[in-house]
Amino acid sequence: MTESIAYEVTGRMGEVEFRTYPPLILATVSGKDENEAFMILFRYISGNNQSRKKVPMTSPVITHEKIAMTAPVISGSNTMSFVMPAASRRDDVPDPLDSRISIQEIPPRELAVIGFRGNASDRDVSVVSERLLKTLGEANIPTVGTPFLMRYNSPITPGFLRRNEVGVEITRKPQVR
Repeated sequence: MTESIAYEVTGRMGEVEFRTYPPLILATVSGKDENEAFMILFRYISGNNQSRKKVPMTSPVITHEKIAMTAPVISGSNTMSFVMPAASRRDDVPDPLDSRISIQEIPPRELAVIGFRGNASDRDVSVVSERLLKTLGEANIPTVGTPFLMRYNSPITPGFLRRNEVGVEITRKPQVR
């Protein structure tokens, strides 16, 4: 079974779930179509790296809509990222042999997320992104960057069984517990 990123649910607002994530290490490819980016990253975790070490597959695979971006790095235009296993530290992650792969450390952060099922077509992602941003805007919750897609299933999983989420980094005032 594939390891998923751990997170803590910090609240809900309608269909939007708020989560805090720990620091993450990502292997990212930019500027390639999804199939090519996936294969470059898959070869990397399969041992095509400087140490020839296999890296366990994790979920989600993170991609972004093909629009101009600012920050954070995983919300870059036309990118795909594999999340390294939770126990990984930067020094544990093998350096890529392929110069199209970059390794990034993402600090802890809070995301707002809406989940959905299906193949995650561009239209599906756009519709969910619009709902997410509208809900956050109406609640005056500032976002950082723009929404990105998180896919949790293998590409061979039938579409109706696929779990997807659209997330965006947010900045909320800490809530008193």
